[in-house]
Amino acid sequence: MRSPLDQLDLRPLWAAESIAVIGATERAGAMGRLPLEYLIKHGFEGFIAPVNPKGGTIFGLETFISIAAVPHHIDLALIMVPAHLVKPAVQECADSGVNVAIVMSSGFAEVDEEGAAAQQELVDIARSKGMRIVGPNCIGSVGGSHRVLATFSPVFSSEATPLPAGRIALVSQSGALGFGALSLGLERGVPIGIAITTGNEADVTATEVAVQLAQDPDIDAVVMYVESLGNLDSLSRVAATKPIAILKAGRSAAGAEAAASHTGALASPDKVVSAGLKQHGIARVDNIDELLDVASLFGSETTMSGSGIGIVTTSGGSGILAVDAIEKEGLVLAALDQATVSDLEQIVPSYGNATNPVDVTAAVMAEPGLFERCVDRLADDPAVNAIVACFAVLVGKDVDAIASALREVRKRTGLPVVAVRTGAAALAPEGAEVLKRAGVPVYPTPERAVAALRALASVNTRIERTLVEVNSIDIPVPKQGASEKELKELLAASGLPIPESILVSESAQVVDAVEKVGGRAVFKAVVPGLLHKSDAGGVVLDVTADRAHQAFTPLKAMGGDVLIERFVPGGVEVLVGISGSSMGAVLTVGVGGVLTEVVASASVRLLPVSQSDIEQMISETALDQLLSGVRGAQPADRNALVSFIQNLAHGVRNWPTDCELDINPVTVLEQGCWVLDAAYVSPPTN
Repeated sequence: MRSPLDQLDLRPLWAAESIAVIGATERAGAMGRLPLEYLIKHGFEGFIAPVNPKGGTIFGLETFISIAAVPHHIDLALIMVPAHLVKPAVQECADSGVNVAIVMSSGFAEVDEEGAAAQQELVDIARSKGMRIVGPNCIGSVGGSHRVLATFSPVFSSEATPLPAGRIALVSQSGALGFGALSLGLERGVPIGIAITTGNEADVTATEVAVQLAQDPDIDAVVMYVESLGNLDSLSRVAATKPIAILKAGRSAAGAEAAASHTGALASPDKVVSAGLKQHGIARVDNIDELLDVASLFGSETTMSGSGIGIVTTSGGSGILAVDAIEKEGLVLAALDQATVSDLEQIVPSYGNATNPVDVTAAVMAEPGLFERCVDRLADDPAVNAIVACFAVLVGKDVDAIASALREVRKRTGLPVVAVRTGAAALAPEGAEVLKRAGVPVYPTPERAVAALRALASVNTRIERTLVEVNSIDIPVPKQGASEKELKELLAASGLPIPESILVSESAQVVDAVEKVGGRAVFKAVVPGLLHKSDAGGVVLDVTADRAHQAFTPLKAMGGDVLIERFVPGGVEVLVGISGSSMGAVLTVGVGGVLTEVVASASVRLLPVSQSDIEQMISETALDQLLSGVRGAQPADRNALVSFIQNLAHGVRNWPTDCELDINPVTVLEQGCWVLDAAYVSPPTN
């Protein structure tokens, strides 16, 4: 049997000391030629074993007729043979004790169901021997101190492509996109030292690779492109010590399955991804440019202790754009101390601006030391957690002076410092390199610089969450097809606030039932499969004894019984729901009642949640204002709502992660709250 996952070493992907190329050849244009060319050209510091049944030599290297004939232990095997020959190649590698095999061949799960079955056979073989498989349909990995070039990507066919060098790792599910992003990063001077692609992910996932990379002492940060995300616990643990940024594809709603409940409709997969990454201190980016922008900033090895941004610019327009970007990205334009402003007024020309954003104007080019004094004083203000230096045009020696000033401020204060060069590179051809040597990331626009800082802030200001056990509540899992009455009885038995109710099937019972629940009642049709009763006319409010029969008759005609429940008037209506996702159970909190999907003001978090999580969720929605009281209404009992949500979220911790619990509405009164409606959608049975 294979070893536990956390004991299986994926380091051969970037630190192999011996590599076998199965399907090796010298034939021009063949896939099995390129890895050998790259390994030899870039000076791989280890043993290379070409494998070809013809034997002989390839590129002057002894060639072995099979992996079993190789006299050395192989850390990493590249399988580059036609699809029908992959299975025996995997079996030979597993039998020979290979640590990791990259199946570069295609024709598996990406093709059809038959290919998917063949792919699973590869995994089963590998697991039986404790070997890991990357791929199939994988373009490989590059980088590391041993100069591993385990790829056939054409990126390295170009003489202009440098060897990856730096302390940032790039992980991508997509091979072509991943190596394309790597080439862009290398062109920009982003310090990416390792790039690994994972292909079909039959076995090894991008997340597993990222976790092990983040534990490598030679890696300072990890940036990722993924198309799917599962449980984030392992990433979260390493994100606590090293920054991680993720570009998650598939943000659009197109193709998403319709949800059965309000909760499922509001907790879109993309919202869940964003919430989960935020909870775990992982930055989310929107595109490849932003991923590389963030990698540049991660490479500067700086941290942010807050979200206050100081701006210094030679262009008023750039300063305004930076301010707009700060608001958009959820950061803060630092409010400078009056002492800082007074000092800056002594430095900045009278026609400039000494408040944030600080505009030193074009005078910086005529007055040596002006810029240096301004940025130095700005950096000392206690409200400033990062500095954005904007320049519309830089030429000649101005670049050297500015780079020197920004480098010194960064060294002295430890603050993140980024430069914005909005101008053609030809104006100062060496400018980017000068700033890079100074450890200052450079961006073409204020928007991109601020977006990168937002990502840095999100990983450095990781939310501290205290998860407390709440009264040991444990709500039993409802049975499949549980009615509202049965579900509410489970919730009430756990101490949650449920109004008393009576289920009736005969007209003769209704008057007595109304009196027993307090004289004012809500009548609800109980029909199997009817989730949205109000939409179907299945709810009648504030029914008294004299109207009981009139209300009962049409609801009974809908084909089921009628639930008669105490009427709770007024209050703020809230939706609270639990639903499943690939990342775990999701809590949704938002505006409830009949306007749930019309208003569509809701916030989501992955479970478990803390009290501060719940408070923050409420603050992110229109509930924040509604609970405070609007149009003369008295404030509602926010504390009671928070307590209810916390108890509920804790109570369902052992429920199936793919179920849906839709509590809508919870009505929040001046004192206390009540669950007025609830529905449960059980996971599908096999």
